[in-house]
Amino acid sequence: ETMSDAPATDAVLLEVAGGVATITLNRPDARNRLDGEGMAQLTAHLRSTAIDPAIRIVVLTGTGSTFCAGADLAGAVAAEEGGFATGGTQALVDALPSMLDHPKPIIGRIQGHVAGGGNGLVAACDIAVATASARFAFSEVRLGLAPAIIATVCIPRMNPRDAAELLLTGERVSADRVLRSGLITAVAEDDALDASVDSYVQALLAGGPQALIETKDLLRRIPTMSRDEAFVWTAQMSARLFTSEEARAGMTAFLSKTTAPWVPAD
Repeated sequence: ETMSDAPATDAVLLEVAGGVATITLNRPDARNRLDGEGMAQLTAHLRSTAIDPAIRIVVLTGTGSTFCAGADLAGAVAAEEGGFATGGTQALVDALPSMLDHPKPIIGRIQGHVAGGGNGLVAACDIAVATASARFAFSEVRLGLAPAIIATVCIPRMNPRDAAELLLTGERVSADRVLRSGLITAVAEDDALDASVDSYVQALLAGGPQALIETKDLLRRIPTMSRDEAFVWTAQMSARLFTSEEARAGMTAFLSKTTAPWVPAD
């Protein structure tokens, strides 16, 4: 069943089907630029999907030929007070942690071009698949700006030499170039984007829902810990998970060569 809780005019749409929530940036005429209102909607959808037990995976995508062109500059220039510099920056600071701290895996379905702050949304996904024709630019320096907020999420994803080159030059580059930088997971031919995203969805649905949540926690927290701290914490997690109901069901299914109870039927 498909459930949509927003009229088509909303800047960000949410649809849920088969345990997968699809969040769509839906201002194609404005190249899905980030404004305070749209990002507040994005954050609201992220928070509602985080706590909904029926949702196991989130897919973030956009409408039109641009995934996200970054901050709404017209609004920022027009408003001496306000504009992006006041409401927008905080809205982006709210949205990105709502992705990073989301308990469930987020797949970015990057169906078009990405500029400026849009790179932050890409980086905050756990898995990001871009269409081969998409172009990416950290365009801030060419506007007299710096990719300040998004650097917090992009730099940990990217190889240091690539981050320095792409953030400092502001050059518009191919999806393949960004793939080599570490910012995205995969590049799909334009007509194969949905198939590629769906293969990741199916792979994730084969994992236990709680196991995915715990594994995201590992990915988040291990890099912030010392080695000794990490061993203490992970030993406790391991002991807890081996006795969990989900793991018992999963291990039993494995040993009896049956399908784990959470895997959707074909």
